[in-house]
Amino acid sequence: MNIGSMLLSLAGGLGLFLLGMKMMSDSIEEAAGDKLRSILEMFTKNKYVGLIVGMLFTAVVQSSSACTVMVVSFVNAGLLNLYQAAGVIFGSNIGTTITSQLVSINLSEVAPIFVLLGVIMIMFIKNEKVKKIGSIILGFGILFTGLTGMSSAMKDVREMPQIVDILHSLQNPLLAVFVGFIITAIIQSSSVTVSIVLLMANQGLLELNMCLFIIMGCNIGSCVSALMASVAGKKDAKRAAMIHFLFNVIGTAILFVVFMVAMQPILNLLHAISGDNPGRFVANAHTSIKIAQVVMLLPFSNWIVKLTYLFVPGEDHKIGYREQFALQFIGDHSLLNPATAVVNAINEMERMASLASDNLNRAMNAVITLDQEDIDEVYKVEENINFLNHSITDYLVSINEMPLPIEDVRKLGALFHVVNDIERIGDHAENVADAAASRKESGVAISKIAQKELGEMIDMVNAIIRYSVEMFKTGNLSHMEDIIHLEDAIDEKERELQQSHIDRLTRNECSPEAGMIFSDLVSGLERVADHATNIAFALTKSENL
Repeated sequence: MNIGSMLLSLAGGLGLFLLGMKMMSDSIEEAAGDKLRSILEMFTKNKYVGLIVGMLFTAVVQSSSACTVMVVSFVNAGLLNLYQAAGVIFGSNIGTTITSQLVSINLSEVAPIFVLLGVIMIMFIKNEKVKKIGSIILGFGILFTGLTGMSSAMKDVREMPQIVDILHSLQNPLLAVFVGFIITAIIQSSSVTVSIVLLMANQGLLELNMCLFIIMGCNIGSCVSALMASVAGKKDAKRAAMIHFLFNVIGTAILFVVFMVAMQPILNLLHAISGDNPGRFVANAHTSIKIAQVVMLLPFSNWIVKLTYLFVPGEDHKIGYREQFALQFIGDHSLLNPATAVVNAINEMERMASLASDNLNRAMNAVITLDQEDIDEVYKVEENINFLNHSITDYLVSINEMPLPIEDVRKLGALFHVVNDIERIGDHAENVADAAASRKESGVAISKIAQKELGEMIDMVNAIIRYSVEMFKTGNLSHMEDIIHLEDAIDEKERELQQSHIDRLTRNECSPEAGMIFSDLVSGLERVADHATNIAFALTKSENL
């Protein structure tokens, strides 16, 4: 085989390997992304548990880059703090070695079975979850089919003295580290680079001691994905990516010195573990290096977190609830990741709901006090609510095209309704402000008893909004009965107050103009309660579809 044919075969095998790994990673995230997200939220309260979660998470997803990018996005979304993220990131560095261990076992002979099984599940089974599992299995099969192609190509390389000489001339440890870094930074996966090194070692194309230094370079190169992903994120997201970078740079620097001083004993130990199998040697070396880094640096993880503040100083600008035309959780200044895309939208909607609720109370206050500043503020905030409505809706449309976890896909349709319900609450606040402005202009008086009744009703509406937004945000159903009871009570209150209003009119205790304002306010508040109830049950209903 000539060099051109060999390169084409190698490129084809590498392409299939990368495709298989991406299919596996993406399909696992889509099939179980919401569950993985819940696991990360629940079991990362201390760094030791986070370490185990990070190991298992990355072993399942088959990519430390995917795990660390997800962790960075979780920090950006406020789901994890930096100290929790550190444990997960450390664990992900061990979990990523599972790929090289699998490659060293060489499952290429059974790869066609996985490909066939995956294709059957995708083409002939309608259940979406089964299709995703089929995509995982297919990706696994394609990955090992690609390995077969690369391995065959590398066998031919042995017959090309000029290439063998070039590879054997790699004797400088620093150069080997640099080569590992560059290749991994380009491919965006240390697992792929280490797998290539493993195949080359199997064919005798690389010296085993140089493989160790290339693996160290791969560790640093794997940080590029998270660093790039954090560029558009908040400062804590940048610090989370920096934790990964510092872990690998510091760990590599220490081990580089250790290897230079005690290379032969280390080689002897790895040979004793791996036998005469070069592939097993590389896989075990990869795992051993990662474990050694974690053992050395985990006790100092808090110091590493504090060190990130030197590289990323300062704090993010805090966006106030009344700040005009600004997004806090989504948009150009947020990290976009399928695993947290819906979480970011829900966080932004919660903020929008708080704006709408505050505005409603401000408007109701203005009805009584006739404070012009409050009236003007209601109109300003309503413009901001409209901006958020359009921005969040556009965002939901854009993430609809992303490979979201299946559970998040189900939620997406409901979120469009929720953002509309929140916007309608904002509209009712504007209507109340119109009533306040009308009353101020005309001098219409509202009786003390009517003011008291409106106060009672707004208190009930505030309660149902508070419970509903909490249920929407957290999925906690503890207030479900409260919401149902309050909605019925508010409906009854509206009928009661409308009757009271009619009674006062018949006794000439209020003017027709005041009566119209009062009736409209009561009806508006009842509709606000309906929108709040819709918000509470939107995601619950979507999960039952």
